[in-house]
Amino acid sequence: MKKLPIVALIGQTNAGKSSLLNRFAHKNIAIVAREEGTTRDNVIARIDNQFLLIDTAGLKDPDDDFEAGIQDQIADAVDTADLILLALDSSKYPDQKDKNIARTALKSSKPVILLLNKSDLGESLPDHEFLRLGIKPEQTFRTSATTGQGIRELKAAIYSELKLKSPATATSASRPDPTDNRLKIALIGRPNVGKSSLFNSLAKKQQALVSSRQGTTRDVNRAEVRFHNRTLEILDTAGLRKPGKREVGIEKFSALRTLAAIEEADICALLVDATEPHSKLDQSLAGQIIEAGKGMIVILTKADLVDDTDSVLDKLEYDFNFIPYAPVLITSSETGQNVTRLFELATEIDATRHQELKTSELNKILSEAIIEHPPAGLKNTRPKPKYIVQTDVCPPWFVVHGRDLGLLHWSYKRFLERKIREKFPFVGTPIMFSFRNDQTKEDRKKTD
Repeated sequence: MKKLPIVALIGQTNAGKSSLLNRFAHKNIAIVAREEGTTRDNVIARIDNQFLLIDTAGLKDPDDDFEAGIQDQIADAVDTADLILLALDSSKYPDQKDKNIARTALKSSKPVILLLNKSDLGESLPDHEFLRLGIKPEQTFRTSATTGQGIRELKAAIYSELKLKSPATATSASRPDPTDNRLKIALIGRPNVGKSSLFNSLAKKQQALVSSRQGTTRDVNRAEVRFHNRTLEILDTAGLRKPGKREVGIEKFSALRTLAAIEEADICALLVDATEPHSKLDQSLAGQIIEAGKGMIVILTKADLVDDTDSVLDKLEYDFNFIPYAPVLITSSETGQNVTRLFELATEIDATRHQELKTSELNKILSEAIIEHPPAGLKNTRPKPKYIVQTDVCPPWFVVHGRDLGLLHWSYKRFLERKIREKFPFVGTPIMFSFRNDQTKEDRKKTD
């Protein structure tokens, strides 16, 4: 998986940044409200599998320590992003804060695009009122998150600036590049869980700073190793704490880099400390890895410090029962226990991520599943799955065709996944489903 460029959406509060992100992502990711300052953290969305769009918290009173921290986030976003989108409320005259934000963005030498948002409003100001910001007119777009005005043109400009594939062909980007045989493995986990120690053991050199102080790693460290004539790139990420416990500024943006690393990686190694209770944050990180469609290995670190590993494994199995397909690796960076086994598991999982099943095999599994457990419905209406096909890999994606599939209970979807995994385990790999209602002859007559 290639490293996706980062596009930072910056600007003052209530400029409509969250609504713009939701419009781009076609779903409600960011919290949208009329009250200023609703977004208090960075929100990230993957757009067309081509770039990452981040919505930074807006600027407010710089004398407020909390708001000053938000300004730090914007400064970090400007520093890290490949392209900057500055959103303004087009119905308000630009003030000194807008000028300061524009100056910060332009000083970064990154491409800057000005968005005159809320342009559907009648009181929207003319373009020349915003020339004092120093951004070229050809880099200025009028947008409306409500009506979608200017979004298509803006996206085309983003693709052009970043030299990406056209939006029309962007959906094919999820397919692996056959010319790139590099396998990327990201080490993910809470602070002080042993990521940097494991990274050093894998890289066989003291590249990362190892410290007992939480939060030492701020950026993504990288190392390359050769394993079975293949290049493996290891990504050591910053430890993620609960959002409410993250320091403002650099730590919160390092969390963004960690999420970006998950998107970039092929396999994510989720590190869990054997000496500490598993937390909801560990489970949340696992959920983010699943949502990104990445391969997963659960690594139990510091196993040499635990007397009874069986009880720890039992607790791990209970807490992570939603990822029974993920292998568990017991490691110790101090003793070197099972460290190189990570490479073997990663290459095995990568092979399963590319596995394609025959349609005949899939439909045999579907027929057996329906006979064993017919899907329940509502009153006299029952969902009727007819056939299933695999449409993608990395992750494997299956589309079930039929009638009234919207009535399928989530538990039946889990059942279908379990039946597929009984014959094709897809070790360490999440598998995705889509359900499509096909029109019958009667349905087509009604639409004619």
